[in-house]
Amino acid sequence: MKAQVKWLGEELFLGTSESGHTLVLDANGGTLAPSPMESVLISLGGCSSVDVVSILHKAKQNIQGCTVELNGNRVDSTPKLFDTIHLHFVIRGTDVNPKHVERAVNLSADKYCSVALMLNAKVSITHDFEIIAC
Repeated sequence: MKAQVKWLGEELFLGTSESGHTLVLDANGGTLAPSPMESVLISLGGCSSVDVVSILHKAKQNIQGCTVELNGNRVDSTPKLFDTIHLHFVIRGTDVNPKHVERAVNLSADKYCSVALMLNAKVSITHDFEIIAC
């Protein structure tokens, strides 16, 4: 897998993936686009959500929505790494079994989410979920 990041000027950068997709990053605290650290949170949420939705579909759970809210805490010293990240999954569906959701979230965190597994060495990652019947 390859990517390129090009400086656009000021504190803006354009990332281009090997597949040709682009993402603007703003090192100025995310004023005009996500900051690189915000994009790490988004990537973690995306990776985990893909797993959770896939696992729940395979378990034949009738889900209509999956949102994950992420809260990352960064240390005060430089480099300002994340020390904790919490993921809160909100699953919407009909007759969704909490045991299946718990299993899906745990499998993502412990086995499948590449982003979480990379971050685990330095970051304490926790998660929980709620189910909203619709």
